[in-house]
Amino acid sequence: MCACCAPTRRRSKQASKEAVVSAPPVIETTGLRKVYRGRRGTRVAVQDLNLSVTAGGVHGFLGPNGSGKTTTIRMLLGLARPTAGTMRLFGEEVPRRLPAVLPRVGAVVESPKFSPTFTGRHNLLLLARAAGLPEARVDAAVETVGLTGRDDDRCAGYSLGMKQRLAIAATLLKEPELLILDEPTNGLDPAGIREIRETITGLGQRGVTVLLSSHILAEVQQVCDSVTIIGHGRMLAGGSVDELLAGTSDEHRVSVPDPAAALAALGTAGIDARVDGADLLARTPEPARITRALGEAGVWLTALEPVRRDLESVFLELTAGQELGSDTRPPSDPGSTGHGHHDGVER
Repeated sequence: MCACCAPTRRRSKQASKEAVVSAPPVIETTGLRKVYRGRRGTRVAVQDLNLSVTAGGVHGFLGPNGSGKTTTIRMLLGLARPTAGTMRLFGEEVPRRLPAVLPRVGAVVESPKFSPTFTGRHNLLLLARAAGLPEARVDAAVETVGLTGRDDDRCAGYSLGMKQRLAIAATLLKEPELLILDEPTNGLDPAGIREIRETITGLGQRGVTVLLSSHILAEVQQVCDSVTIIGHGRMLAGGSVDELLAGTSDEHRVSVPDPAAALAALGTAGIDARVDGADLLARTPEPARITRALGEAGVWLTALEPVRRDLESVFLELTAGQELGSDTRPPSDPGSTGHGHHDGVER
């Protein structure tokens, strides 16, 4: 490289870095609110939600039953109109600019529906042709979701997990930059969950930004780079999975020869404890209280170690034990824009 080109190259790289830093969030909501009004009264589904999802990777969207996850997703896709607040996709305000950004977005927000008498490939070909997309994209989508070799089977013989992967393949036909998945593993057996997890992981590695709403916390912890937890329609916590799991909890694993005696001693000292296999799990911010209580009771302590937090323990701390699961799907919204879609392909 000649000397005269070097400064230009360096400026180009610097400009590229600055562009990445200054790029708007893929998803951004500010003060988002949704209120349903009916004969039975008023229900606040989403309340002052501030959500930000940056480009790249898999972002988990978690919350207890009725926390507003599905309602938020429906508003982002134009299937429900917000009562107040603002929403942006790729920096564009929605729903006003939704038609402009929709080609960049794919979504699976309901149970997939395909013609059972057609093969998986035939279903995808019909969607591609209806959208004016090249048929070559069908092969790429089938390979991405791991249905190669089964795409020529009729959908009637597909498992629920295979139908879910076919639904994701349908959204990939238009090569979206953002993929929104609402409970994609709902009702699946362990094998189906693993297949969907592998598909989502692969998409994230390919540069697709994935917003994953799920109630299976162990799966979210394995597949997601970042997480937002909401409760009662409000954001409770957000950040990278590593940040949320940083540090330890107040729970400690207590190894003793006599668990029953140790349990009684800890109870007497006012320390919450429970049996976990051959050990006890005791909760206190001061581990010295555990050793002191056992020592005073004459109970021999073999080992004492802090329990590392997992996503489930963080979730339960933040939501105060609210029931975890998929949101009850809200009624159709008469104020929707009509631009929402389920298979990710415009028609």
